[in-house]
Amino acid sequence: MNQENAIASIVVDAAIEVHRTLGGPGLLEDLYEEALHAELCIRGLRVERQQVIPVVYKGRKLRYPLRLDMRVEGLLAVENKSVVQWNPIFEAQMLTYLRLTNLRLGLVINFGERWVKSGIHRVVNGLPETPSP
Repeated sequence: MNQENAIASIVVDAAIEVHRTLGGPGLLEDLYEEALHAELCIRGLRVERQQVIPVVYKGRKLRYPLRLDMRVEGLLAVENKSVVQWNPIFEAQMLTYLRLTNLRLGLVINFGERWVKSGIHRVVNGLPETPSP
């Protein structure tokens, strides 16, 4: 298993713990993000929150950067949502974030789902698939 997938596995377990401990869906996205940050730190991972990602257009740095919710261990992008209705644009946005940061794997976690595991979407940007045993 590569490093990105190993980190993603820990993040998924942490997200499930956060969702269970906070009582499921219904809270604001920021609360889930803060709790997930705390849980990942408890598990010994290095997490950067609200990382500013500059956007360059034809050699010009644009005034408004993007903000990535979390970068875990410098290798995994995480976007947190708390919505009732999933929108595929969330995955497209993550792919854009991955391209802009040169990362290969991202997770979009929707804490608004009844079962958070159903709300975890994996987005890949050039990460080789792990061969099945």
